[in-house]
Amino acid sequence: AQYFAGYCYFSGTIKNEKLAFEYFEKSANKNFSRGQSEIGYFYGHGIGIKKDLKKAFYWYEKAASNGNIIAIWNLGLCYENGIGVEKDYNKAFKLYKQLAEEGDLDGLAMLGYCYSYGIGTNINKQKAFELYQKSANLGDETAQYTQTYVGECYQYGYGTIKNEKLAFQYYEKVANKDFANGQLRIGYLYYNGIGIKKDLKKSIHWYENAANNGNIMAMHNLGKCYLNGEGVEKDYNKAFELFKRSAEEGYLRATTMLGYCYENGTGIEIDHQKAFELYQKSANLGSMIAQYNLGLMYEYGKGLTKDIDQAIYWYEKSANQ
Repeated sequence: AQYFAGYCYFSGTIKNEKLAFEYFEKSANKNFSRGQSEIGYFYGHGIGIKKDLKKAFYWYEKAASNGNIIAIWNLGLCYENGIGVEKDYNKAFKLYKQLAEEGDLDGLAMLGYCYSYGIGTNINKQKAFELYQKSANLGDETAQYTQTYVGECYQYGYGTIKNEKLAFQYYEKVANKDFANGQLRIGYLYYNGIGIKKDLKKSIHWYENAANNGNIMAMHNLGKCYLNGEGVEKDYNKAFELFKRSAEEGYLRATTMLGYCYENGTGIEIDHQKAFELYQKSANLGSMIAQYNLGLMYEYGKGLTKDIDQAIYWYEKSANQ
């Protein structure tokens, strides 16, 4: 009863997160796994109580030991990402495997992800593909991520025979469900004519949908289309705004392109100092193009004093990638 009272205060019409926390805590202290899982979530996100990742981990561990599926999932994420505990990929892998063996769709997907990237286990692309496909086939609306992964496997031949038409079909399914990552990918396939006839206007359509749904890669790709007039009339102002939005969300390529805009006066007044700062930021994070552009700025003294040694340094960094 205390758990359900907490649920009502958290999700009901009269919201009171502090009261919800108190009721969940009471049920958690009585060893009720759902209450323990909720308390972990509240501590993890600072809901109704001060954020405390160690306490979040503690309660997830309690709930997981009592068989709570959601807590096992969250505990796996804690170990994978070092949330409230030291990173331990082996423990994360075991938890995802436990979920998968119980038929949990998210567990199947995460186990596939572990096999894809060697998280707590050896890379096994074929095993990853099988798990993604199983999760996608069993899932409903929540299978969007795994359907995208299956599409990726078909597109690049990861763990299965390369089949670009099938990749397109999987991406199309999730794109039509308003899933941004699927919209980005189908836009990319239309742009490059992969698995479908090249169609720049359809590419623009899907990039726009994905960008409107907050996908930062789509914002960047759409910005390049406006910059170059691909599938749409050239519009430097729109290109600049899209690069800016994407860069502000942390997309490295967009940061480099924003530097390009400031350097060349594309959609904004020329500002070599700003261009230099953006190139420097991207270059330090490993962007080959930004490193090369930074070399040019040092060589020709754009917005700074000429420095041939620095120019050579950044040219070499770029060339060695």
